[in-house]
Amino acid sequence: MSSNNSIKIIPEIAEKRITLRRLRFSDSKDIYHNIKDREVVKWTLNIPHPYSRNEAIKFIRKVNYEARKKKSCVFGIALKDESRIIGVIGLSKINYKDSNAEIGYWLGKKYWGKGIMTEAVKLILELGFKQLKLHKINAGLFGKNIASKKVLEKAGFRFEGKIRESRFRSGGWHDELRYGILYSEYKNKRVAQEWLFYRD
Repeated sequence: MSSNNSIKIIPEIAEKRITLRRLRFSDSKDIYHNIKDREVVKWTLNIPHPYSRNEAIKFIRKVNYEARKKKSCVFGIALKDESRIIGVIGLSKINYKDSNAEIGYWLGKKYWGKGIMTEAVKLILELGFKQLKLHKINAGLFGKNIASKKVLEKAGFRFEGKIRESRFRSGGWHDELRYGILYSEYKNKRVAQEWLFYRD
């Protein structure tokens, strides 16, 4: 179990094509530019539409405050060697007593279908399990969010249940699906991936 006072989250994490970094107020323009597209927020659980530049500033202020309180760790997603933000990913509702957290993310429409979010989720799982020493990471999504389901399942998340018609969006009621991944499942999947890599 992690100690709240001992956690120190690094400001930047890099993968092959992307970098996850802490958000700055200057990122509000990029966040607004991507998230004002209705298609981007259509199946997100908590992002309002329409979305204003001021909403982006309030969001950055909130996540930076929660990071200082060690309640969440949220990062902007940027392509390697570029500064502009193309999406956001992070862990929220960090519960140190029960050693779990909730993953959430979105990506600009221009960057869909390129495997970028799969890389970002991999980095967040590494942070959650290896640095924060979490026991479990949870996820919630709309039943019709097929792309997000694929990302989670590819990362090793397991379907845990459906909360029927709990969310009202786009003129109708929708089911919320719950997914989760345990540290033991993450570790076993990672070992299996490494074994296949060396076998090839």
